[in-house]
Amino acid sequence: MDVSGGRGQPRPGNDETPDHTGPRPPTTPEPGHPTDGPADRPADDRPDGAPAHPRPPAADPGAPSASPQPGPPGGTAADGTRTGPRTPAAEPSGGSSPPAGGPSGGRGGGRPPAHSGAGRASRPQEKQRGGLLMGRPFGVPVYVAPSWFLVAILITWVFGGQIDRVLPELGAVSYLVSLFFAVAFYASVLIHELAHTLAALRFKLPVRRIQLQFFGGVSEIEKEAETPGREFVLAFVGPLLSLVLSGLFYLALLAVDPSSVPGVLLAGLMISNLIVAVFNLLPGLPLDGGRMLRAVVWAISGKPMTGTIAAAWVGRALAVAVLIGLPLLTQSGALGSDAVDNVGMDTVLDALLAAILAAIIWTGAGNSLRMARLREHLPELRARNLTRRAVPVETDTPLSEALRRANAAGARALVVVDPDGVPLSLVREAAIVGVPEHRRPWVPVGGLAQDLTDGMHVSAELAGEDLLDTLRATPATEYLVVEDTGEIYGVLSAADVERAFVKAMARPS
Repeated sequence: MDVSGGRGQPRPGNDETPDHTGPRPPTTPEPGHPTDGPADRPADDRPDGAPAHPRPPAADPGAPSASPQPGPPGGTAADGTRTGPRTPAAEPSGGSSPPAGGPSGGRGGGRPPAHSGAGRASRPQEKQRGGLLMGRPFGVPVYVAPSWFLVAILITWVFGGQIDRVLPELGAVSYLVSLFFAVAFYASVLIHELAHTLAALRFKLPVRRIQLQFFGGVSEIEKEAETPGREFVLAFVGPLLSLVLSGLFYLALLAVDPSSVPGVLLAGLMISNLIVAVFNLLPGLPLDGGRMLRAVVWAISGKPMTGTIAAAWVGRALAVAVLIGLPLLTQSGALGSDAVDNVGMDTVLDALLAAILAAIIWTGAGNSLRMARLREHLPELRARNLTRRAVPVETDTPLSEALRRANAAGARALVVVDPDGVPLSLVREAAIVGVPEHRRPWVPVGGLAQDLTDGMHVSAELAGEDLLDTLRATPATEYLVVEDTGEIYGVLSAADVERAFVKAMARPS
């Protein structure tokens, strides 16, 4: 790691990165030949000029995220996935809910984490992926994904046919009523997600966004709950709100004619929200019930990872049960429909729905496990261990002389200082590579340096998510690492952090 002493004086330090077992002086390639190694490739050749910084998972393994919610009457999945990776997102702690009948995601779930993106460039990309911005309740942006329009059409078609059988006098208007039902149903899914969001904000957990998509809603909570009790509350409030909504629709149904348009709509919303609540309470990740199970096991064992493993494997067993059991229950008539002896289109659709739900649950459970393992390894990402040794040079020092000093000191970075040794800027690695060797004696380092801003000063004590959050806040290719005393410790390359982040994700628990 790059370490230099304060006031412009180099000092010994750790120069080992995850991929380099010892200090390595900066290379001096021939003109037009880049240096080898991932850390030496130009980082500013990306479109935005900044490296892709690893982001901590948007969802945590155990936090409520996208909770799947079963679809409306007629066998279609209407609700969405709740937070989680999330994810995933992966979906770790902060979650997103799965489909209306789908799995819930995690805060950091989730959205396995899963992601590299840096500062300025990440925002527009995130909005582009989010879909249509509908508003910012409580300061949290709500997006409607393009896939929502597909499921709205599906719900309108299926539920419209049911309305036409109950109220044949409506004719084509029945499909307009069904479209209203689809919008109202997803409004209740949004309320489900807002419950998770408000609980997260109450616990001071940041929420990146809420997204309504094909199989439900996703609340992307960026941090993991600090205690199992908070984790349980975060997961439980979503299904609780769905149960409350189902009860309110039932009370409203008592005041109208069940065979009227309002009666049919209220009955459909009552049943759909009840299905959403019950489905999300099933005890397997990434559903809200799985996050509640995780919280219980966490409280008993004292280890969040133990809770995640238990809830994830229950989630996988649940996925198999849905895949096999849902078509059998439908065909047997146990869910209220007539028993079917032969294989028809309805049977095929039921099997397809079961396969989709099972895949969502299985994938969400796996994402939760991966994100939990990543969070276990995040503390190993320490600024002090990833920092490159640096030597101080003044602005007018020729590049060739600066590189000679770095080679002599076994350093791999250059810090431009004033005559008093106060750091002014960092010489960019990509800029050094771009200068032909025969010109280096006449090129001063000051012309290759990037001025230091407050955000480019990183404490040597930062580690894990705190380190990643700091780098995301100020995108750059290199950062000055300092001790708590203000003394220069070295230079941290974003490429080194990104590489260490990827290795942490691949490492088994």
